[in-house]
Amino acid sequence: MWAVKILTWSSSPFDLTTALVYYTQLTPATLRCMRCVCDLDMDGGPARPQEMQPSALHAHSSIRKVVIFLWVIIAAYAGWGALVMYIWNKHFNTLPWNALTPKMWSFLPNEVESNFVMYEMKINLQLWILLFVNMAVIQGPVTLGLHCSELIANVIRDERQWRLATRRKGLRTATNPVKTILAHPICFVLFVTKPFLHWMFGLSFNVSLDSMDGQLSGLRLFMYTAQIWNLCIAFFIFACFFTFIALRRPRGPQPATYGHVQTLANLVDEWSPVMWWGHKEDGIPYCHAGTSDHPLPDVKMDCVYAGAGFLVPLS
Repeated sequence: MWAVKILTWSSSPFDLTTALVYYTQLTPATLRCMRCVCDLDMDGGPARPQEMQPSALHAHSSIRKVVIFLWVIIAAYAGWGALVMYIWNKHFNTLPWNALTPKMWSFLPNEVESNFVMYEMKINLQLWILLFVNMAVIQGPVTLGLHCSELIANVIRDERQWRLATRRKGLRTATNPVKTILAHPICFVLFVTKPFLHWMFGLSFNVSLDSMDGQLSGLRLFMYTAQIWNLCIAFFIFACFFTFIALRRPRGPQPATYGHVQTLANLVDEWSPVMWWGHKEDGIPYCHAGTSDHPLPDVKMDCVYAGAGFLVPLS
């Protein structure tokens, strides 16, 4: 392990691609200067610029799996809320606990007024095992769903940074990772949402310990119906937001990469601290598009682009 050479410690796809190309661990493909990440499975070749680029959902199979998983979580928590309501109506509706009505709906639980289901159990080893397994099964989807959502946030962040190469100030490959998280809107939304949704889960699922003479005597487990539905609604809004982000298609002829290192290697032919992407050279029968350390003109929408090595310059 000590003999392994670390090419870069950076999490930026631009730094990683630079290192892989420099150390010949990655070879740029030819004839693909106008091919986006979705064209990797196709036979490469010259292509015309496109007005719209594919969405992240279409470009990454992993993104599709994450979006599907988010909606599965919503269905599971809706089933959890319906199950708690069914148990209350069947076994607890004769007790002096309030039924769940719009008037009694609240954000914070209240053991006096809230609608909930409670289980009382004696302390033993099987109880602790069952409790931790129960918490993992119920809270695990929230944790896993939020963690997987980082994939969507990261690929959208990488794509937005790549598309700065056609802006006036260009693309700066060296970035501060902390500043990137706080400055990028999607990353900031995820940064704030993570603790908020976990807190909402804590409001819907509570464990209370009973003690007698300084020793634990029992355990009460509360499931608050309104708070479960609040969690489900909040996760629904969260899933809608990330589904919309994943479906959004970037505009402009610059091929989408979504942080894919092989696609970046194909599109970037000159590496510099600040890069611009655009039309570089006219030729017959193909033109050439790529990057430079100075601003470049826009690509020509009616031309076919291949690469620098496959054109005859115009005299």
